[in-house]
Amino acid sequence: MQNSFDKKRIAVSVGDLNGVGIEIAIKAHKKISALCTPIYCINSYMLHQACELLDVAIPQDFEIFEVGGSFNIKEGCIDRDAGRYSYDSFISAIKLTEAKKAEAVVTMPIHKEAWAMAGLKYKGHTDLLRDYFKKDAIMMLGCEKLFVALYTEHIPLREVASHITKDGLLHFFLDLNRAIPKKKFAVLGLNPHAGDNGVLGNEERIIEASIKEANETIGEELFIGAIVPDIAFTPHMRDSFTHFVAMYHDQGLAPLKALYFDESINISLNLPIIRTSVDHGTAFDIAYKNKANTLSYENAIKSALKFI
Repeated sequence: MQNSFDKKRIAVSVGDLNGVGIEIAIKAHKKISALCTPIYCINSYMLHQACELLDVAIPQDFEIFEVGGSFNIKEGCIDRDAGRYSYDSFISAIKLTEAKKAEAVVTMPIHKEAWAMAGLKYKGHTDLLRDYFKKDAIMMLGCEKLFVALYTEHIPLREVASHITKDGLLHFFLDLNRAIPKKKFAVLGLNPHAGDNGVLGNEERIIEASIKEANETIGEELFIGAIVPDIAFTPHMRDSFTHFVAMYHDQGLAPLKALYFDESINISLNLPIIRTSVDHGTAFDIAYKNKANTLSYENAIKSALKFI
């Protein structure tokens, strides 16, 4: 049995308290605390309020880091106070890790609209991390069977094509290789049929030129493409690749979530700290109904421990 003094310490930001994050943290605590020492970034008042709504007791060994602020939890509601608190919890988790009081950050889901209502300029965790550390954080989601790294993330679909540039893609591929050396990635094209040699679009020529230069720079053929998007996630392709690069959010995440919704996680690569997250939202429709699934959170903790 692992000695408690040997356990790695993981800072857990609790996410939007109007959603399922705190239920998941409490429900999974016994299992998670056997693997590591979680430090939950929440204050006593908000924790007691959440536990009363869930009608559960606070685990005796539930270690918290006091995050200031209080508000009335509104189950399943989009609320600026909940948005602000989830931001403050996340910043606290980052600072704990920077101060070496924790070895990694694991995040519960936030709500983007709640952040906007709170006057925050970020669209999510990854945007904030990118700005905070002045590094090009890479968002990769998945599980052991399938991981998808996103070249573009939370931008309107109409803007994706303008982001397909040789310099941008080359920089992305090289950063991804530094974060996960020796890993082969299947790179999806942007257009149907991967452009059909320019008939349906020319972006694939840029993607392929960037792949060629990245592989030459690395000295090994690790990026393969551009792959026709509608066959990329077929069983045959997944027999050959476990890691993919998608050009935009839904291109990669729709198939991933169709296949592995409950078990997938989110990993932020190319940063000075380790950060993993659940790969689901706030699930307001089941908030405080004791229906939340803990598997993604458990996998996020396990993944963080592997990176430490």
